[in-house]
Amino acid sequence: MFKETKLPGVFLVDNFKAVDNRGVFVKTFHQQDFASQGLDKPFKESYYSKSVKNVVRGMHFQLPPFDHEKLVYVTDGEVEDVVLDLRTESPTFKQFVSLRLQAFGSSVFIPKGCAHGFLTLSDSATVVYNVTTVYNQSSDAGIFWNSFGFNWPVDIPTLSLRDQSFPALSEFRSPFL
Repeated sequence: MFKETKLPGVFLVDNFKAVDNRGVFVKTFHQQDFASQGLDKPFKESYYSKSVKNVVRGMHFQLPPFDHEKLVYVTDGEVEDVVLDLRTESPTFKQFVSLRLQAFGSSVFIPKGCAHGFLTLSDSATVVYNVTTVYNQSSDAGIFWNSFGFNWPVDIPTLSLRDQSFPALSEFRSPFL
């Protein structure tokens, strides 16, 4: 099942789960289901991160022409996942949505023109990202993690030097329509 959030094109996706005495089987992508929602996307790369508690990763995106859609889900632990709309012609430009993602739970589909980040809530968390373009270092960009009005549920997060160097949302000139 696909549930569109308040940000157009950002969907919370209920993954198929089968649980038995062996454990859990989770299907995170089914081409026909995604196509039925207009989300028939050719994923080009897949990667994952493992983070410890109170790590904030974000708010990341790729600039055009290497911008991409993402399908994000958690295989271990729990995160507060945040998506920020940077599309200048969107009715929700500069607004955000926050979703709690946990292992064996839902996925989030993120369209082009949105920044993405998360806070690790559990002792550790593994987050998987499927993206529709190959990573391009010169197009790698971001927004400073606490510059857009979201009240992160952490007092002192652990951040990378890269994430600390991003501009505030008020200083960012969006190339996304």
